[in-house]
Amino acid sequence: MTRTAEVEYRHHEVAGHRVFVREAGHRDAPVVLLLHGFPTSSRMYRALIPALGEHYRVIAPDHIGFGHSDTPGTDAFDYTFDALTDVTEALLDELGVDRFALVVQDYGAPIAWRLALRRPTSVTAVISQNGNAYDAGFVEDFWAPVWAYAKNPGPDTEPAARAALGEPAIRWQYLHGVHRPELVDPDTWTVDAASMARPGAERAQLSLFRDYATNPPLYPQLHAWFRETQVPLLAVWGENDEIFGPAGARAFATDLPDAEIHLVPGGGHFLIESHPDTVLGYVEDFLGRHLQPGRA
Repeated sequence: MTRTAEVEYRHHEVAGHRVFVREAGHRDAPVVLLLHGFPTSSRMYRALIPALGEHYRVIAPDHIGFGHSDTPGTDAFDYTFDALTDVTEALLDELGVDRFALVVQDYGAPIAWRLALRRPTSVTAVISQNGNAYDAGFVEDFWAPVWAYAKNPGPDTEPAARAALGEPAIRWQYLHGVHRPELVDPDTWTVDAASMARPGAERAQLSLFRDYATNPPLYPQLHAWFRETQVPLLAVWGENDEIFGPAGARAFATDLPDAEIHLVPGGGHFLIESHPDTVLGYVEDFLGRHLQPGRA
């Protein structure tokens, strides 16, 4: 019988906020930090956490404004990717973590890249599941309204951005490009849509939409870090993603010639929902070769 680690669910007081974290594994094992994307939470890693916890210390927080973490109003919290990184960095300090591998998807990527630039010697490995680090891969039809809103927020551009918070758009994120949509649990978009409908969530998310334009200007610094460190990197990508296309995965090889890149047919933006065993297989194999597995 396949063994899996117990998963613990905790809130931590971090920088004046309650941050929800899913944790598994032994405290002395190598740390794997899982950073989720929009519009979901650490719940998206539920197929990975107990399996990885057998050999690693797994830490998967909900970002502020997402999941079970606090959603303060925009008057009480500056919803930017810098601020989300501040909280993540403070959480690592709270947990006594100074070295970690990164597993990221979507919004988790720009938070991870900031962590890497702030703590360039702390990152032991990187796994990106449809999380961009290059201008290549941004699918124009999806991103044009986001860029327009970031450039000129107002009544002409905000409605298109706000539509992304509704259930139809969230459901599309989970199902587009998936060859077997019957494998995707409808709780995914139902739970996420309910989370986005909480008081204060809309303004928080609109702020992050506006701030997303600050991410690509950081890419040259990130690419320099890639070249300097040659950090081990795995990109496992839903080939049919219409948000971050396959070019985003291939681009990692520009600065990391040894990057391991896998484009998974029949998968979309949330590849782990339709292909959990495939993703877990790649992740376990990669971490097993680049980290020293610890105590279960």
